[in-house]
Amino acid sequence: MILILDNNNNRASSLCSALTFVGQRAEVIDESDINEQYTFSKESIIVLGALSELDHEQFIKSTPASPFLLIGETLKPLLSLANVVGLISEPFSHDVTMQLLHDCQQYQRMLPGKANKQDSKTFDGLVGETEAVKQVRFLISQVASTDANVLILGESGTGKEVVARNVHLLSKRCQGPFVPVNCGAIPGELLESELFGHEKGAFTGAISARKGRFELAQGGTLFLDEIGDMPLQMQVKLLRVLQERSYERVGGTKPIQADVRIIAATHRNLESMIDSGKFREDLFYRLNVFPIENPSLNERADDIPLLLKELMRRVNEQSGSTAKFTERAIESLKAHDWPGNIRELANLVERMVIMFPDKVVDVTDLPNKYRYIEVDAYEPEYPEELLEKDAFNELFSGGFSDFDDEEENAMTSSMNGAPHGLLPDEGIELKEYLADLEVSLITQALERYDYVVARAAEVLGVRRTTLVEKMKKYNLNRD
Repeated sequence: MILILDNNNNRASSLCSALTFVGQRAEVIDESDINEQYTFSKESIIVLGALSELDHEQFIKSTPASPFLLIGETLKPLLSLANVVGLISEPFSHDVTMQLLHDCQQYQRMLPGKANKQDSKTFDGLVGETEAVKQVRFLISQVASTDANVLILGESGTGKEVVARNVHLLSKRCQGPFVPVNCGAIPGELLESELFGHEKGAFTGAISARKGRFELAQGGTLFLDEIGDMPLQMQVKLLRVLQERSYERVGGTKPIQADVRIIAATHRNLESMIDSGKFREDLFYRLNVFPIENPSLNERADDIPLLLKELMRRVNEQSGSTAKFTERAIESLKAHDWPGNIRELANLVERMVIMFPDKVVDVTDLPNKYRYIEVDAYEPEYPEELLEKDAFNELFSGGFSDFDDEEENAMTSSMNGAPHGLLPDEGIELKEYLADLEVSLITQALERYDYVVARAAEVLGVRRTTLVEKMKKYNLNRD
């Protein structure tokens, strides 16, 4: 609604008539009608002219949620105020006035807090704060209240069904069913029966009448996913339903009214398919009334932290387990191209939860193709007592079995020829025995691989740094 507040009655009436003539709702209001308790609708655009009682600047500042247009050059200094969108002068120009009204509508649409409040209350599963996602949410909110056909475009795995469900949830059909159909997953010869149903005996195997997806979606929304995979003969029949809003079951003659809103989606380029004769042009224009381009994950990489949180919540609901990602792991994920989009990210999240349940995932824990940050894996250093205890446990559980009999005999020589693992009658010095055994094993490993420390560490089952420390401790250099 455009409210005109101007004590110049002739000018106000002339502007009101001009706006009404071009289809705009306009009304002239009197200055005396405004008092301290008066509040303007958030959808109102105020055109302000000459005033006798109210102060222009104070009045404009008292109504920050409303955009203002000014009439007359004398009010030009007020253009510096934030909610003053522009100035119109006599004679009124249609083009200038329409452009200023458009800018006022933008002022109302983008009011701070308005979009965020709507997003948090109404959108389901469509998370993200990048401009690409905000644009999708805006398009959904604009088309949802209508019955217009919607065509959702975007790469595979971008969440086109999530967009379709949100269009349904925000529509006047939200109490009705949402019925998805994957046109690419159903053989062409069965698709007609799947969509429109069939009567008993309509074909071999039709032992009873069956409702189709159109009938199941009555009063609600039918989502035709991968519409680009629909055979040409079925495209003709779908076009007829969209035109006539009625259909018949396979084998039937009774027309059924189609009270259904159609939302279609595809990852294919339908216009190029039209050129190659694989998709009907007339059906394309029937479906493409309101297109929504769903962005790829690569275009909205900054949304990955929010998507991880949402996907982790879903996995936790299903399995009871969760995981967390370090900041540098998230930065590494942002650098990935994501050819599989959100579906690929969801698979990675599920995999990480299986591998690291209730743990923290770092860059080094990610599969190789997701590692875009060079970091060294943390290698803990353990106390000497713990390592000795571990070596002792391995000794008596059959450790170092790679050595041959001759080497094993050498290891047991310090036990006066007693069989391996048996305590001699005269006893032993356990700490000294273990130290001698450790020196013997390390020496054999080093000699076997010509003092290549990495190979020796590998056969001993220890880290290279640990073996280097042992060599220093026992002075086991080559010379």
